[in-house]
Amino acid sequence: MDRPLNFLHITTFYPPYSFGGDAIYVYRLCHALGDAGHEVDVVHCVDSYHLLHPDPPRLEFAPHPRVRRHELRSRLGSLSPLLTYQTGRPLLKGRQLREILFSRHYDVVHFHNISLLGPKILTLKPAGRPIKLYTAHEHWLICPTHVLWKFNRAPCDRPQCLACTLRAWRPPQLWRYTRLLEHCAGHVDQFLSPSRFSAGMHASRGFPHPLAPLPYFTELRDEDWSAPGPRPHPRPYFLFVGRLEAIKGLHTLLPLWSQVKGADLLVAGAGTQAGQLRAMAAGDARIHFLGEQSQKQLGSLYCHAVACIVPSITYETFGIVSIEAFARKTPVIVRDLGALPEVVEESGGGFVFRTDRELLEAIEAVLASPGLRNELGERGYEAFRRNWSPEAHLKRYMEIIEATAKRKYGKAPWKAAAEIHAARP
Repeated sequence: MDRPLNFLHITTFYPPYSFGGDAIYVYRLCHALGDAGHEVDVVHCVDSYHLLHPDPPRLEFAPHPRVRRHELRSRLGSLSPLLTYQTGRPLLKGRQLREILFSRHYDVVHFHNISLLGPKILTLKPAGRPIKLYTAHEHWLICPTHVLWKFNRAPCDRPQCLACTLRAWRPPQLWRYTRLLEHCAGHVDQFLSPSRFSAGMHASRGFPHPLAPLPYFTELRDEDWSAPGPRPHPRPYFLFVGRLEAIKGLHTLLPLWSQVKGADLLVAGAGTQAGQLRAMAAGDARIHFLGEQSQKQLGSLYCHAVACIVPSITYETFGIVSIEAFARKTPVIVRDLGALPEVVEESGGGFVFRTDRELLEAIEAVLASPGLRNELGERGYEAFRRNWSPEAHLKRYMEIIEATAKRKYGKAPWKAAAEIHAARP
Protein backbone atom coordinates (compact mmCIF):
# COMPACT_ATOMS: atom_id res chain seq x y z
CA MET A 1 0.00 0.00 0.00
CA ASP A 2 1.16 3.55 -0.75
CA ARG A 3 0.02 4.84 2.62
CA PRO A 4 -1.55 3.42 5.77
CA LEU A 5 -5.26 2.77 5.30
CA ASN A 6 -8.15 3.64 7.58
CA PHE A 7 -10.26 0.57 8.44
CA LEU A 8 -13.67 0.37 10.07
CA HIS A 9 -14.73 -3.06 11.31
CA ILE A 10 -18.37 -3.50 12.33
CA THR A 11 -19.49 -6.57 14.28
CA THR A 12 -21.97 -7.57 16.96
CA PHE A 13 -19.43 -9.19 19.30
CA TYR A 14 -15.82 -8.19 19.94
CA PRO A 15 -13.51 -9.13 22.84
CA PRO A 16 -13.98 -8.95 25.71
CA TYR A 17 -17.73 -8.72 24.92
CA SER A 18 -17.77 -11.81 22.75
CA PHE A 19 -18.32 -15.51 22.27
CA GLY A 20 -16.64 -17.92 19.86
CA GLY A 21 -13.87 -17.94 17.33
CA ASP A 22 -15.20 -15.37 14.86
CA ALA A 23 -14.82 -12.55 17.41
CA ILE A 24 -11.27 -13.74 18.16
CA TYR A 25 -10.53 -13.60 14.45
CA VAL A 26 -11.77 -10.00 14.20
CA TYR A 27 -9.64 -9.07 17.22
CA ARG A 28 -6.57 -10.66 15.65
CA LEU A 29 -7.22 -9.04 12.28
CA CYS A 30 -7.61 -5.58 13.81
CA HIS A 31 -4.38 -5.99 15.76
CA ALA A 32 -2.51 -7.38 12.75
CA LEU A 33 -3.60 -4.35 10.70
CA GLY A 34 -2.47 -2.09 13.54
CA ASP A 35 0.90 -3.86 13.65
CA ALA A 36 1.23 -3.19 9.91
CA GLY A 37 0.79 0.54 10.51
CA HIS A 38 -2.87 0.98 9.54
CA GLU A 39 -5.45 2.87 11.59
CA VAL A 40 -8.36 0.73 12.76
CA ASP A 41 -11.74 1.46 14.32
CA VAL A 42 -13.96 -1.39 15.47
CA VAL A 43 -17.64 -1.03 16.40
CA HIS A 44 -19.44 -3.66 18.50
CA CYS A 45 -22.63 -3.92 20.53
CA VAL A 46 -22.31 -4.31 24.29
CA ASP A 47 -26.11 -4.49 24.65
CA SER A 48 -26.15 -7.62 22.48
CA TYR A 49 -23.50 -9.26 24.63
CA HIS A 50 -25.44 -8.57 27.82
CA LEU A 51 -28.65 -9.81 26.23
CA LEU A 52 -27.01 -13.26 26.14
CA HIS A 53 -24.62 -12.90 29.08
CA PRO A 54 -25.71 -10.53 31.90
CA ASP A 55 -22.42 -10.73 33.81
CA PRO A 56 -19.27 -8.75 32.96
CA PRO A 57 -16.70 -10.48 30.71
CA ARG A 58 -14.39 -12.79 32.62
CA LEU A 59 -11.33 -12.55 30.38
CA GLU A 60 -9.26 -9.48 29.57
CA PHE A 61 -7.86 -8.66 26.11
CA ALA A 62 -4.95 -6.32 25.56
CA PRO A 63 -5.67 -3.10 23.63
CA HIS A 64 -3.66 -1.91 20.63
CA PRO A 65 -2.48 1.70 20.19
CA ARG A 66 -3.76 1.82 16.60
CA VAL A 67 -7.12 0.13 17.28
CA ARG A 68 -9.97 2.26 18.63
CA ARG A 69 -12.85 0.26 20.08
CA HIS A 70 -16.34 1.82 20.03
CA GLU A 71 -19.00 0.29 22.26
CA LEU A 72 -22.61 0.63 21.11
CA ARG A 73 -24.93 1.02 24.08
CA SER A 74 -28.53 2.15 24.47
CA ARG A 75 -30.24 3.56 27.54
CA LEU A 76 -32.86 0.84 26.95
CA GLY A 77 -30.24 -1.92 27.05
CA SER A 78 -31.38 -5.26 25.67
CA LEU A 79 -34.45 -3.75 24.02
CA SER A 80 -32.21 -2.37 21.27
CA PRO A 81 -30.89 -5.72 19.93
CA LEU A 82 -34.33 -7.28 20.37
CA LEU A 83 -35.86 -4.60 18.15
CA THR A 84 -33.05 -5.09 15.64
CA TYR A 85 -33.64 -8.84 15.63
CA GLN A 86 -37.23 -8.27 14.55
CA THR A 87 -36.83 -5.31 12.19
CA GLY A 88 -33.37 -5.83 10.69
CA ARG A 89 -32.45 -2.23 11.53
CA PRO A 90 -29.97 -0.87 14.14
CA LEU A 91 -32.66 0.92 16.12
CA LEU A 92 -31.73 3.12 19.11
CA LYS A 93 -28.10 3.21 17.94
CA GLY A 94 -28.34 5.57 14.94
CA ARG A 95 -26.76 8.62 16.53
CA GLN A 96 -23.80 6.66 17.90
CA LEU A 97 -23.21 5.03 14.54
CA ARG A 98 -23.33 8.31 12.62
CA GLU A 99 -20.80 9.90 14.96
CA ILE A 100 -18.39 7.02 14.39
CA LEU A 101 -18.96 6.79 10.64
CA PHE A 102 -17.99 10.44 10.16
CA SER A 103 -15.17 10.54 12.71
CA ARG A 104 -12.64 9.96 9.88
CA HIS A 105 -12.53 9.11 6.18
CA TYR A 106 -12.40 5.35 5.78
CA ASP A 107 -10.79 3.37 2.99
CA VAL A 108 -12.29 0.01 3.97
CA VAL A 109 -15.46 -0.83 5.89
CA HIS A 110 -15.51 -4.49 6.84
CA PHE A 111 -18.68 -6.09 8.23
CA HIS A 112 -18.49 -9.29 10.24
CA ASN A 113 -21.21 -10.84 12.42
CA ILE A 114 -24.02 -8.27 12.16
CA SER A 115 -26.80 -10.55 13.41
CA LEU A 116 -27.92 -8.12 16.14
CA LEU A 117 -27.05 -4.97 14.19
CA GLY A 118 -29.29 -5.93 11.27
CA PRO A 119 -28.83 -6.07 7.49
CA LYS A 120 -29.83 -2.41 7.16
CA ILE A 121 -26.46 -1.46 8.60
CA LEU A 122 -24.90 -2.57 5.29
CA THR A 123 -26.44 0.48 3.61
CA LEU A 124 -24.73 3.04 5.85
CA LYS A 125 -22.47 5.50 4.04
CA PRO A 126 -19.34 6.45 6.00
CA ALA A 127 -17.15 9.40 5.19
CA GLY A 128 -14.67 8.91 2.37
CA ARG A 129 -14.84 6.52 -0.57
CA PRO A 130 -14.59 3.18 1.19
CA ILE A 131 -15.00 -0.25 -0.28
CA LYS A 132 -17.31 -2.52 1.70
CA LEU A 133 -16.43 -6.10 2.63
CA TYR A 134 -18.55 -8.66 4.47
CA THR A 135 -17.22 -11.90 5.97
CA ALA A 136 -19.78 -14.67 6.46
CA HIS A 137 -18.37 -16.12 9.67
CA GLU A 138 -21.59 -18.09 10.12
CA HIS A 139 -24.46 -19.01 7.80
CA TRP A 140 -26.61 -16.07 8.97
CA LEU A 141 -27.15 -14.86 5.40
CA ILE A 142 -28.97 -18.09 4.54
CA CYS A 143 -30.09 -19.42 7.94
CA PRO A 144 -32.18 -17.70 10.65
CA THR A 145 -30.45 -19.78 13.35
CA HIS A 146 -27.00 -19.01 11.84
CA VAL A 147 -25.59 -22.55 11.99
CA LEU A 148 -27.73 -24.73 9.68
CA TRP A 149 -28.62 -26.92 12.66
CA LYS A 150 -32.04 -28.26 11.74
CA PHE A 151 -34.75 -28.79 14.35
CA ASN A 152 -32.05 -28.78 17.05
CA ARG A 153 -30.94 -32.27 16.09
CA ALA A 154 -29.05 -32.55 12.77
CA PRO A 155 -27.26 -30.60 10.02
CA CYS A 156 -29.73 -28.93 7.67
CA ASP A 157 -30.42 -30.99 4.55
CA ARG A 158 -33.03 -28.64 3.03
CA PRO A 159 -34.56 -25.36 4.20
CA GLN A 160 -37.63 -25.48 6.46
CA CYS A 161 -36.76 -22.20 8.13
CA LEU A 162 -39.99 -21.19 9.87
CA ALA A 163 -40.54 -24.58 11.52
CA CYS A 164 -36.86 -24.81 12.42
CA THR A 165 -36.82 -21.33 13.97
CA LEU A 166 -39.82 -22.15 16.14
CA ARG A 167 -38.26 -25.48 17.18
CA ALA A 168 -35.16 -23.52 18.27
CA TRP A 169 -37.42 -21.41 20.54
CA ARG A 170 -36.72 -18.24 18.59
CA PRO A 171 -39.36 -15.84 17.29
CA PRO A 172 -39.45 -15.58 13.50
CA GLN A 173 -37.63 -12.54 12.12
CA LEU A 174 -40.18 -10.48 10.24
CA TRP A 175 -37.61 -8.86 7.95
CA ARG A 176 -36.56 -12.24 6.53
CA TYR A 177 -39.96 -12.43 4.80
CA THR A 178 -39.29 -9.20 2.89
CA ARG A 179 -36.62 -8.24 0.34
CA LEU A 180 -34.59 -6.29 2.91
CA LEU A 181 -31.54 -8.56 2.86
CA GLU A 182 -31.54 -8.68 -0.93
CA HIS A 183 -31.58 -4.88 -1.08
CA CYS A 184 -28.95 -4.37 1.64
CA ALA A 185 -26.55 -7.02 0.28
CA GLY A 186 -26.34 -5.00 -2.93
CA HIS A 187 -24.41 -2.33 -0.98
CA VAL A 188 -21.51 -4.72 -0.28
CA ASP A 189 -18.65 -4.74 -2.80
CA GLN A 190 -17.19 -8.14 -1.90
CA PHE A 191 -18.42 -11.00 0.26
CA LEU A 192 -15.83 -13.25 1.89
CA SER A 193 -15.95 -16.75 3.33
CA PRO A 194 -13.48 -18.57 5.61
CA SER A 195 -13.71 -21.75 3.49
CA ARG A 196 -14.57 -23.15 0.09
CA PHE A 197 -17.24 -25.28 1.73
CA SER A 198 -19.07 -22.31 3.20
CA ALA A 199 -18.87 -20.35 -0.06
CA GLY A 200 -20.39 -23.32 -1.87
CA MET A 201 -23.11 -23.72 0.75
CA HIS A 202 -24.19 -20.09 0.32
CA ALA A 203 -24.36 -20.58 -3.45
CA SER A 204 -26.35 -23.81 -3.14
CA ARG A 205 -28.88 -22.12 -0.83
CA GLY A 206 -29.51 -19.35 -3.34
CA PHE A 207 -27.39 -16.46 -2.04
CA PRO A 208 -26.85 -14.43 -5.23
CA HIS A 209 -23.43 -12.90 -4.54
CA PRO A 210 -20.16 -14.88 -4.87
CA LEU A 211 -18.05 -15.31 -1.75
CA ALA A 212 -14.27 -15.14 -2.11
CA PRO A 213 -12.46 -17.60 0.19
CA LEU A 214 -10.30 -15.92 2.84
CA PRO A 215 -9.27 -18.52 5.44
CA TYR A 216 -8.70 -17.51 9.04
CA PHE A 217 -5.29 -17.13 10.62
CA THR A 218 -3.78 -17.36 14.05
CA GLU A 219 -0.65 -15.94 15.60
CA LEU A 220 2.26 -16.97 17.78
CA ARG A 221 3.62 -14.78 20.51
CA ASP A 222 4.87 -15.77 23.96
CA GLU A 223 2.92 -19.05 23.72
CA ASP A 224 4.97 -20.11 20.69
CA TRP A 225 5.75 -23.82 20.43
CA SER A 226 9.45 -23.04 20.76
CA ALA A 227 8.91 -21.61 24.27
CA PRO A 228 5.70 -23.13 25.67
CA GLY A 229 4.56 -22.65 29.21
CA PRO A 230 4.90 -25.45 31.77
CA ARG A 231 3.08 -28.68 31.09
CA PRO A 232 -0.50 -28.07 32.31
CA HIS A 233 -1.36 -31.72 33.05
CA PRO A 234 0.79 -34.58 34.41
CA ARG A 235 -0.56 -37.35 32.15
CA PRO A 236 -0.73 -37.63 28.34
CA TYR A 237 -3.91 -35.94 27.15
CA PHE A 238 -6.04 -35.07 24.14
CA LEU A 239 -7.61 -31.65 23.96
CA PHE A 240 -11.07 -30.33 23.10
CA VAL A 241 -11.39 -26.55 22.66
CA GLY A 242 -14.74 -24.92 21.99
CA ARG A 243 -18.09 -23.71 23.23
CA LEU A 244 -19.96 -26.28 25.29
CA GLU A 245 -22.97 -26.47 23.00
CA ALA A 246 -24.60 -29.41 21.25
CA ILE A 247 -23.34 -28.46 17.79
CA LYS A 248 -19.70 -28.74 18.92
CA GLY A 249 -20.16 -32.47 19.44
CA LEU A 250 -18.40 -32.99 22.77
CA HIS A 251 -21.30 -35.17 23.92
CA THR A 252 -20.40 -37.65 21.16
CA LEU A 253 -16.83 -37.89 22.44
CA LEU A 254 -17.40 -38.33 26.18
CA PRO A 255 -19.01 -41.82 26.09
CA LEU A 256 -16.10 -43.14 23.99
CA TRP A 257 -13.40 -42.11 26.43
CA SER A 258 -13.70 -45.27 28.50
CA GLN A 259 -12.30 -47.08 25.44
CA VAL A 260 -9.21 -44.86 25.29
CA LYS A 261 -6.31 -46.31 27.25
CA GLY A 262 -3.38 -44.29 28.50
CA ALA A 263 -4.59 -40.72 28.01
CA ASP A 264 -6.90 -38.16 29.58
CA LEU A 265 -9.27 -35.73 27.88
CA LEU A 266 -9.01 -32.02 28.72
CA VAL A 267 -11.98 -29.79 27.86
CA ALA A 268 -11.38 -26.05 27.48
CA GLY A 269 -14.47 -23.90 27.06
CA ALA A 270 -17.76 -22.74 28.52
CA GLY A 271 -21.35 -22.78 27.35
CA THR A 272 -24.98 -23.49 28.12
CA GLN A 273 -24.47 -27.26 28.21
CA ALA A 274 -21.53 -27.21 30.63
CA GLY A 275 -23.54 -28.70 33.52
CA GLN A 276 -25.09 -31.42 31.37
CA LEU A 277 -21.73 -32.39 29.89
CA ARG A 278 -20.01 -32.47 33.27
CA ALA A 279 -22.75 -34.77 34.54
CA MET A 280 -22.30 -37.03 31.53
CA ALA A 281 -18.56 -37.32 32.26
CA ALA A 282 -18.86 -37.60 36.04
CA GLY A 283 -18.05 -41.33 36.08
CA ASP A 284 -14.71 -40.95 34.30
CA ALA A 285 -11.93 -39.38 36.36
CA ARG A 286 -9.79 -39.02 33.23
CA ILE A 287 -12.03 -36.31 31.76
CA HIS A 288 -11.21 -32.83 33.07
CA PHE A 289 -13.24 -29.65 32.49
CA LEU A 290 -11.04 -26.56 32.62
CA GLY A 291 -13.62 -23.85 31.91
CA GLU A 292 -12.93 -20.82 29.75
CA GLN A 293 -9.22 -20.28 29.08
CA SER A 294 -7.21 -17.25 28.01
CA GLN A 295 -5.27 -17.32 24.75
CA LYS A 296 -2.00 -17.75 26.65
CA GLN A 297 -3.41 -20.68 28.65
CA LEU A 298 -4.66 -22.27 25.45
CA GLY A 299 -1.18 -21.97 23.95
CA SER A 300 0.32 -24.30 26.55
CA LEU A 301 -2.65 -26.66 26.37
CA TYR A 302 -2.23 -27.01 22.61
CA CYS A 303 1.56 -27.40 22.79
CA HIS A 304 1.54 -30.35 25.17
CA ALA A 305 -1.50 -32.22 23.84
CA VAL A 306 -1.07 -35.50 21.99
CA ALA A 307 -3.66 -34.17 19.53
CA CYS A 308 -6.63 -31.84 19.40
CA ILE A 309 -10.04 -33.40 18.65
CA VAL A 310 -12.70 -31.42 16.76
CA PRO A 311 -15.93 -33.48 16.78
CA SER A 312 -18.42 -30.80 15.63
CA ILE A 313 -21.67 -32.27 14.32
CA THR A 314 -22.84 -29.37 12.16
CA TYR A 315 -21.40 -27.32 9.32
CA GLU A 316 -18.47 -25.34 10.66
CA THR A 317 -17.47 -22.51 8.32
CA PHE A 318 -13.75 -23.10 8.98
CA GLY A 319 -12.45 -24.70 12.17
CA ILE A 320 -10.08 -22.19 13.73
CA VAL A 321 -9.18 -24.67 16.49
CA SER A 322 -7.29 -26.76 13.92
CA ILE A 323 -4.93 -23.99 12.85
CA GLU A 324 -4.42 -22.93 16.47
CA ALA A 325 -3.22 -26.49 17.10
CA PHE A 326 -1.04 -26.52 13.97
CA ALA A 327 0.62 -23.28 15.07
CA ARG A 328 1.86 -25.24 18.11
CA LYS A 329 2.94 -28.30 16.06
CA THR A 330 0.03 -30.35 17.39
CA PRO A 331 -1.97 -32.64 15.07
CA VAL A 332 -5.76 -32.65 14.86
CA ILE A 333 -8.50 -35.25 14.53
CA VAL A 334 -11.61 -33.77 12.89
CA ARG A 335 -15.03 -35.01 11.87
CA ASP A 336 -15.66 -35.31 8.13
CA LEU A 337 -18.28 -32.57 8.01
CA GLY A 338 -18.49 -29.00 6.76
CA ALA A 339 -15.21 -27.15 6.32
CA LEU A 340 -13.26 -29.14 8.92
CA PRO A 341 -11.66 -31.61 6.45
CA GLU A 342 -10.33 -28.78 4.24
CA VAL A 343 -7.64 -27.77 6.72
CA VAL A 344 -6.48 -31.38 7.24
CA GLU A 345 -6.47 -32.11 3.50
CA GLU A 346 -4.43 -28.97 2.75
CA SER A 347 -1.89 -29.71 5.50
CA GLY A 348 -1.66 -33.46 6.01
CA GLY A 349 -1.55 -32.56 9.70
CA GLY A 350 -4.05 -35.00 11.15
CA PHE A 351 -6.91 -37.43 10.67
CA VAL A 352 -10.46 -37.14 9.37
CA PHE A 353 -13.05 -39.52 10.85
CA ARG A 354 -16.59 -40.48 9.95
CA THR A 355 -17.42 -43.10 12.58
CA ASP A 356 -16.66 -43.68 16.25
CA ARG A 357 -14.42 -46.58 15.26
CA GLU A 358 -12.37 -44.35 12.94
CA LEU A 359 -12.06 -41.77 15.71
CA LEU A 360 -10.80 -44.35 18.19
CA GLU A 361 -8.35 -45.74 15.63
CA ALA A 362 -6.93 -42.26 15.02
CA ILE A 363 -6.58 -41.66 18.77
CA GLU A 364 -4.83 -45.02 19.23
CA ALA A 365 -2.49 -44.43 16.27
CA VAL A 366 -1.20 -41.04 17.36
CA LEU A 367 -1.00 -42.08 21.02
CA ALA A 368 1.00 -45.21 20.21
CA SER A 369 3.57 -43.43 18.01
CA PRO A 370 5.24 -40.22 19.20
CA GLY A 371 7.06 -40.20 15.86
CA LEU A 372 3.77 -40.10 13.96
CA ARG A 373 2.46 -37.41 16.28
CA ASN A 374 5.52 -35.24 15.65
CA GLU A 375 5.44 -35.84 11.87
CA LEU A 376 1.79 -34.76 11.66
CA GLY A 377 2.52 -31.76 13.87
CA GLU A 378 5.39 -30.65 11.62
CA ARG A 379 3.17 -30.93 8.53
CA GLY A 380 0.48 -28.87 10.22
CA TYR A 381 3.00 -26.25 11.27
CA GLU A 382 4.48 -25.88 7.79
CA ALA A 383 0.99 -25.50 6.32
CA PHE A 384 0.21 -22.93 9.01
CA ARG A 385 3.19 -20.86 7.96
CA ARG A 386 2.19 -21.06 4.27
CA ASN A 387 -1.56 -20.55 4.58
CA TRP A 388 -2.76 -19.41 8.00
CA SER A 389 -0.06 -17.17 9.48
CA PRO A 390 -0.66 -13.43 9.93
CA GLU A 391 1.70 -12.66 7.04
CA ALA A 392 -0.06 -15.02 4.62
CA HIS A 393 -3.48 -13.77 5.66
CA LEU A 394 -2.69 -10.06 5.36
CA LYS A 395 -1.13 -10.59 1.93
CA ARG A 396 -4.31 -12.23 0.65
CA TYR A 397 -6.51 -9.70 2.47
CA MET A 398 -4.75 -6.73 0.88
CA GLU A 399 -4.90 -8.38 -2.55
CA ILE A 400 -8.68 -8.71 -2.18
CA ILE A 401 -9.00 -5.09 -1.04
CA GLU A 402 -7.00 -3.76 -3.98
CA ALA A 403 -8.82 -5.94 -6.53
CA THR A 404 -12.18 -4.84 -5.12
CA ALA A 405 -11.19 -1.17 -5.23
CA LYS A 406 -10.04 -1.46 -8.85
CA ARG A 407 -13.30 -3.17 -9.79
CA LYS A 408 -15.34 -0.43 -8.10
CA TYR A 409 -13.35 2.70 -8.93
CA GLY A 410 -10.93 1.69 -11.68
CA LYS A 411 -8.05 2.19 -9.28
CA ALA A 412 -7.56 2.20 -5.54
CA PRO A 413 -8.56 5.68 -4.27
CA TRP A 414 -5.71 5.73 -1.76
CA LYS A 415 -3.21 5.03 -4.55
CA ALA A 416 -4.63 7.91 -6.57
CA ALA A 417 -4.22 10.22 -3.55
CA ALA A 418 -0.65 9.06 -3.06
CA GLU A 419 0.16 9.63 -6.75
CA ILE A 420 -1.28 13.16 -6.68
CA HIS A 421 0.70 13.97 -3.54
CA ALA A 422 3.90 12.63 -5.09
CA ALA A 423 3.39 14.68 -8.26
CA ARG A 424 3.12 18.00 -6.42
CA PRO A 425 6.30 20.17 -6.64
